[in-house]
Amino acid sequence: MTTTTTTTWTRVCALDALVPDRGVAALVDGHQVAVFRLGGSGDVHAIDHHDPFSGANVMARGLVGSRQDVPTVASPMHKQSFDLTTGQCLDDADVTLRVWPTRVVDGWVEIGGGTA
Repeated sequence: MTTTTTTTWTRVCALDALVPDRGVAALVDGHQVAVFRLGGSGDVHAIDHHDPFSGANVMARGLVGSRQDVPTVASPMHKQSFDLTTGQCLDDADVTLRVWPTRVVDGWVEIGGGTA
C-alpha cells in the first residue's frame, strides 16, 4: 500500500515585501512562523517564531548573520543562534526550532504547513 501526502501551502506575502536580512512573522495553520529573506543569496527561510529559551514569540526580530557559512538568526532575547536551514540551536545541541518549507511562486512567498 502506498500513502501519498500533499503539503498545503499558505501564501504569506510578496517576495519584494521582505527586507533582506530582516524577519517578519506570519500565521500558518495556527502557528506563528518567522520568515527571512537572506540578503546575499535571496533564499527564503521559515522557522518557528517562538523562542524556546525566553518563551516569547520574537524570532522574527532576531539578528540575521552566519556562522561558518551557515545562515543563522540570533534570538533578540538571549542571543542563542539558530541554523536557518535546520532549526538547530548552535549554542545548545538539545534545542531545535521547527523549519517550515518555503517556496516562491509568481513573486509570492508560500510556506508549507500541514498535509492534505
